[in-house]
Amino acid sequence: MSAHEQMRAMLDQLMGTARNGETDRHGVKFYDDAVCKSFLLQCCPHEILSSTRMDLGECPKIHDLALRADYELATKSKDYFYDIDATEHLEAFIADCDRRTTAAKQRLAETQEELSAEVTEKANSVHELAEQIGQKLARAEALGEEGMVEESVKLMWEIDELRKKKAVAEQEYRNSMPASSYQQQKLRVCEVCSAYLGIHDNDRRLADHFGGKLHLGFITIREKLAELKKNVDKRREERGASERDRSASERDRSGRRHYVGGRELDRRARRHRETRGKDERPKEPERERGKDERANRERERDRDREREREKRRSRSRSRSKREGSRERSRGRDRERESRRSRSYRSTSHDRRRD
Repeated sequence: MSAHEQMRAMLDQLMGTARNGETDRHGVKFYDDAVCKSFLLQCCPHEILSSTRMDLGECPKIHDLALRADYELATKSKDYFYDIDATEHLEAFIADCDRRTTAAKQRLAETQEELSAEVTEKANSVHELAEQIGQKLARAEALGEEGMVEESVKLMWEIDELRKKKAVAEQEYRNSMPASSYQQQKLRVCEVCSAYLGIHDNDRRLADHFGGKLHLGFITIREKLAELKKNVDKRREERGASERDRSASERDRSGRRHYVGGRELDRRARRHRETRGKDERPKEPERERGKDERANRERERDRDREREREKRRSRSRSRSKREGSRERSRGRDRERESRRSRSYRSTSHDRRRD
């Protein structure tokens, strides 16, 4: 995205669709069905998980920062209950992710060597300690980038303690099974993002996973869903009450009777009589109306025939005028020729006499 496009997006986000005085630049409003309500609440999975291994592609609904700004401004005066729509959207998405996690666990159970309950418990202990180290290491790096050095150092001390516990757990796990089996990669499915984690993954690999955009994106989505679900039942009741009140209000407006005083009634009646006097005509029997219509058609046909005869007469007069004009022109030409001939003969005679 160029600097110009970034600046335009920032202005849209701050000022909405009408920042240049254009009231309908986008052709849609934030309350249209084509607009993503989860995006308006900043929790659409298509946006959060973009450019990750689980990129969902472009959202089928409209994402526009200017529409989000319009929504945030409108919510100051009216409740649109879009958090309920976002809750239903995120619930469906997380349910699908949990189904994929369960299927991945089932595949691992079918493909990996089955371990005893004691060995499985020790392997899970190693996994849990490794996950804690990866999460804290990612958090310590983030705090260091933010300039919170003391908090980052404190987390590093905690990470060192966890590494010691992990070394002990790994030794117990190694001693509980044959060396050939221990070398095999024991995988585990991440409960948050359904990614695969190995028991032999080093701290750097785990930190990259727990601090990566995919894992953090799923944490954001799950936390937002948990926050929305706290009040979703209450919000549904409020929306139902609001819809019932609106329906009752509309019925009242459509069925309400307006009572007016005697003077107003007299004025309306007088205006109605005047309008009827101007607009209405006495009704005639069907037969009389038919006769009048036929007579009108006959008169119209007579006028058409008269106009056609007048056109023919006009064309005939014009043709006669043109022919008379040509005849007069030929007569003048003959007269000039005759005068010219007489003048020539007279001149020739005078010359012979001289």
